[in-house]
Amino acid sequence: MQRITQRAFSCSRVLCPAPFQQKCRASLQFGARAYSVVPTPRDQEEQEMVHRILRVDHAGEFGANRIYAGQMAVLGRSKTGPLIQQMWDQEKKHLAKFNEILGENRVRPTALLPFWNIAGFVLGASTALLGKEGAMACTVAVEESISEHYNSQIRVLMERDPERYSELLQVIKEFRDDEMDHHDTGLEHNAESVPGFWILKNVIQLGCKAAISISERV
Repeated sequence: MQRITQRAFSCSRVLCPAPFQQKCRASLQFGARAYSVVPTPRDQEEQEMVHRILRVDHAGEFGANRIYAGQMAVLGRSKTGPLIQQMWDQEKKHLAKFNEILGENRVRPTALLPFWNIAGFVLGASTALLGKEGAMACTVAVEESISEHYNSQIRVLMERDPERYSELLQVIKEFRDDEMDHHDTGLEHNAESVPGFWILKNVIQLGCKAAISISERV
């Protein structure tokens, strides 16, 4: 196990840009193990498909963490702070899991992590400046986009071989359910009451779709 952990640490140095190596090492140390939830690719085509899935999912969870960080910077001391913190804590677990999976499978994260680091925080903070309803509107838009993307991945893996990808499917389904819970929480806390909700939601979701497309490839 010690050797496995050492290899995971070594991999994390390669996979994570310098500003994020400490986070990657911490999550790998906590969750390092001798096998992965991802089966060994049979060919180059399968490897590229799996790497795209893992890369974009990691980027999405990273971005979600930065959004909640931005929201907490503005609303952390308000009555809404504990609710945002609760959702953020779940996103931290999601990110830690994908850090682990990327390390195990030697998948490089998107090269745009430094950009998502800033963009996510700015999005979270700017919508939180609109008040609780603005933060919740952002949550609804982002979590709906992530849930839809997870659903598309589930369909792809189910069509290919549900038994072969059973463990990865379990992870994605669990995280998808968490994202939908966050989406529903946002609606329950008056997300739709923020002025211009539908415009704000559509703009954020357009950004999410662009981020997904780019992060799969870059």
